[in-house]
Amino acid sequence: MSNNAYDLVVIGAGPGGYVAAIRAAQLGLNVAIVERAHLGGICLNWGCIPTKAMLRSAELFKQMKRAKEFGLIADKIGYDLTAIINRSRGIAEKLRQGVKFLMVKNKVRTFVGDARLIDQKSIKVSNKDSEITITAESIVLATGARARELPGLEADGELVWTYMHALQPRRMPKKLLVIGSGAIGIEFASFYNMLGADTTVIELMDRILPSEDREISIFASEQFKKQGIKILTNASIEKLDRIKNRVKAHIQQADKNLLQDFDTVISAVGIVGNVENLGLEEIGIEVLKSHVVTDEFCRTSVEGIYAIGDIAGAPWLAHKASHEGMMVAELLAGHTPTPFRSEDIAGCTYCHPQIASVGFTEEKAKKEGIDVKIGRFPFLGNGKALALGESEGIIKTVFDAKTGELLGAHMVGAEVTELIQGYVIGRKLETTEQELIETIFPHPTLSEMMHESVLDAFDRAIHV
Repeated sequence: MSNNAYDLVVIGAGPGGYVAAIRAAQLGLNVAIVERAHLGGICLNWGCIPTKAMLRSAELFKQMKRAKEFGLIADKIGYDLTAIINRSRGIAEKLRQGVKFLMVKNKVRTFVGDARLIDQKSIKVSNKDSEITITAESIVLATGARARELPGLEADGELVWTYMHALQPRRMPKKLLVIGSGAIGIEFASFYNMLGADTTVIELMDRILPSEDREISIFASEQFKKQGIKILTNASIEKLDRIKNRVKAHIQQADKNLLQDFDTVISAVGIVGNVENLGLEEIGIEVLKSHVVTDEFCRTSVEGIYAIGDIAGAPWLAHKASHEGMMVAELLAGHTPTPFRSEDIAGCTYCHPQIASVGFTEEKAKKEGIDVKIGRFPFLGNGKALALGESEGIIKTVFDAKTGELLGAHMVGAEVTELIQGYVIGRKLETTEQELIETIFPHPTLSEMMHESVLDAFDRAIHV
């Protein structure tokens, strides 16, 4: 095999791509990876990690202002926005260097540049200094996605931001409009609101977080309103007038026309796959609505070429991309991995309070014609939650009334993004209510609420 010939070439070094490369190398394949920007991709550098670092700073600031509730004294509470951002960038850089180390450790060759498919097994890699062709028996597309920009809402980095600008703000917004209430929009709304921005969220649907269980999204909405976030649902932006230092937003809400001024707008109206300039159409790879069409094993319409992560469509989650990367690597090494169900993948939103879910919502289960049993337990009834000063929240479980199968779980409250994994494992193991009821949960913990929610579904709850 020549120096530029590989068993596998991965295009894109985000959480799907670099994981696929590492696992394939562990299984004995000769692997190369191509990345045009930074190892770790958007998630590590401009998404999952830096946003969580920023949100942690905001959460601590919020908690410090509550010091008196805990018998503590803290005067002159404030924050340094530049230091908050620098901390988040430092964490991203540390992890980026970690990915670089892992590439070397696993003998994955890294090419820096833009990749374009020449044919089914050949890739041109070019940058400002050079251009080479590498070949591969198999190719994995892991180029991710980017923010969707709607006409009239294009970001300029000054008045109108995407998540990239919101992660490195030149100033602190005073009056902020967030367009879109998915995970990205709500996380930034939560962050800037906790730091003091007068924040408004606008959502086209009839409720925020429309992909979540309706009861959970309504509960979360009430909590955000208590924190001062203004929420406009069934609403859309008709036009943005950009004036010096401010934006005049023309908002259509039902039969009302609203005109409001903001100094900053964050557009979070979804994402589009990075499918351009890869040569996909030329070699016959099917693309639908900016995403590569794949089967349950991430195979594209061209033999030997796979697509994983955001470029392959929803759910747009880093952990889904990583799992797909490992699955494809196992497949290429001759193993027989099991395809996953998208409803077994947990979704997590790191606003305050946090939101997490897995499986069927109550609404979806009923639409499927399933007779359900629903359990709920409030944070207010949990000793650990009260001790933490986090009494606002709820855990909801959905079961098949006939079989006892755990269909879904939905949570809002402190640390639910950590708790949800218990239900993820339960679904993977095809757990019924009986196993969960007979499981002994430690006390005092937040996880006890998971147990109580299950008990409540079957009229056996103790503490409510």
